[in-house]
Amino acid sequence: MIRSLYLAGPDVFRPDAAERGRQLKALCARHGFEGLFPLDQEVPAEITDPAAQAAWIYRNNIALIGRADAVLANLDFFRGPEPDSGTCFEVGYAVARGKPVYGYIPEHGSLAQRIRLRHPQAIGADGLLDAHGWNIEEFGLPLNLMLSVPAPLVVGDAEAALAWLAAHLRGG
Repeated sequence: MIRSLYLAGPDVFRPDAAERGRQLKALCARHGFEGLFPLDQEVPAEITDPAAQAAWIYRNNIALIGRADAVLANLDFFRGPEPDSGTCFEVGYAVARGKPVYGYIPEHGSLAQRIRLRHPQAIGADGLLDAHGWNIEEFGLPLNLMLSVPAPLVVGDAEAALAWLAAHLRGG
């Protein structure tokens, strides 16, 4: 039974991150889930060293993932044509722990199509390789296969993903 969701994604970097966390948690509650947002936990004031702060955040986010029944991940592109690397780690960690992962992205299309649409400067002149001459993964999946295969992906926002997940869990 999935009751709690760790809310992974780059939302923690938004200027309104705390408010965004409250909104995501309210959406979760509306669909019958408890949302666990990384910023619900504050680094203790006595931890002032940046490396110690980072270690504290890491340990506490891992603990939140451990506490959650599943992960809901915002896998939209972040700072380029790939999802946030921290979110990718959290997805992989949850999968390794045997936790279900569900993701959401804003548009349809394969990874290559989505990159061409939103980050055309990342595509080489031939349209088949990236700007550095490297292959662009094209399996018809909306993200790298290591994210697309283990996690059902909903096209839409967090609201759409939560509605889909609630219906899916009800057998709909």
